[in-house]
Formats: sequence, structure tokens, C-alpha cells
Amino acid sequence: MFQWDAEKESVNLLMQELAPDLIISCIRGDFAAQTQAHFEIITCLIKFQKKLIFLSSANVFDVFSNYPSYEYDKTLSESVYGRFKIKIENALLRIPNHLYNIVRLPMIYGHKSPRVKELKLLYDLKEPIEVFPNVVINATTHDKFSQQVHYLINRDLEGVYHLGSQDLVHHKELVYDILKGLGLENPIFKNVYNSNEDRYIAVIPKTHILPKNLQITIEEVIKNSTKLQW
Repeated sequence: MFQWDAEKESVNLLMQELAPDLIISCIRGDFAAQTQAHFEIITCLIKFQKKLIFLSSANVFDVFSNYPSYEYDKTLSESVYGRFKIKIENALLRIPNHLYNIVRLPMIYGHKSPRVKELKLLYDLKEPIEVFPNVVINATTHDKFSQQVHYLINRDLEGVYHLGSQDLVHHKELVYDILKGLGLENPIFKNVYNSNEDRYIAVIPKTHILPKNLQITIEEVIKNSTKLQW
């Protein structure tokens, strides 16, 4: 493991030291520093013909709220986070396909995920759990995501992938079902309404469909998050 400060150091030194054939980018931190680091990485990809798997988000489509989004739909975001992801995506889309994967993710759950741990903590503290009754999402688990990325690497696949569940669910319904599966009854919910109509924030695969064993459903997300067989 190497320590690197994106806000103070160029990633070029790390790239020269490691000379990686493949980079999986899942860093967090200052958006401007991340953007600069990715632009430097892209320059290295082109120069040395290496590959980047960039983890993006459903938020790159957060303006388009009336329907789910597919791999090659136009991106547009009203959030700072979404616009930051789009900026890096657009830079990648200008280089040859074999040099990158853009992997767009929905909300990630799972039996040891930060989201499920937070749900348990808020329940134990008797704090309200924020839910969005009118937001329609898809989801995945960290276990399934790991399998999918392993497949992308082994098959040397190219382009844009949406690694979410094939089906959709309201956010509040998903959270309720996970809590129920964990045996946590009568949770306190804080309902947040951004609109009077259903609003979609979901990334659905259409062009790049993975094999059946690498697909996931909302029911499987719930089972994996609770480790109970329904």
C-alpha cells in the first residue's frame, strides 16, 4: 500500500513507481484534486496504453427524473457531485474505448455495508431514518459488485457498464424491507419529498448485459443485506 495525498501531490510519481497495467479508481475527497489526478491518469493511459476502471454514479443522470437511465443515455446533472463525475466521464469518452471502463453504480447495500450499518445504528439510537418515498431506485451489493468487476477485468471488456439491479423499487420500501429482514420492527422514518411525482434515480443495463449469474435483483439485495432467506 502507498500513501498519496491527492490535494498536495501529483499522481504521476505514483504512476511511475507502480507502472500499473490496470487502475481501479474509487477515491474520495476534494473534487478539484480528484479531477486533476484523473486527467493526469488519462494522459498516462494514452501514453502507455494502460486501462482505467472509473467508478461513477447514478447521479450523472439526476436531472432526468422521469425514467431510469441506460449506458449511453446523455448525462446531465444538477448536483455538484454529478457534474464532477460527468467531467471525468467526458474526458474518458474522448479516448479509445479499450483504455477504460466507466462503471456507474446505484446505492450499494450488503450485510456489512456502511449503509446497512448506519440503518442499524440509527434504529438502535431511536433516531429517525431518512427515506425518500417518491424516489425510485435500483441497487446492488458489494459482493455482487466485486464479482462483476472481476468479470470485466478477466474478459477485458470495454466501454460503459451499469452495475445495478435489473428491477426497481421505491427507496423507502427497500429500506423498510431491509429493516424487517433484520428483525428491526417499528422504525422511525423521516419522509423526504422532493416532488409530488415518482422520481427515478436508477442506472439500468441495456447495451451491456452481464451473464445471468452476475445479475442481481432487489430481492437478492435484501437477502444479502439481511443474510436471511425469504
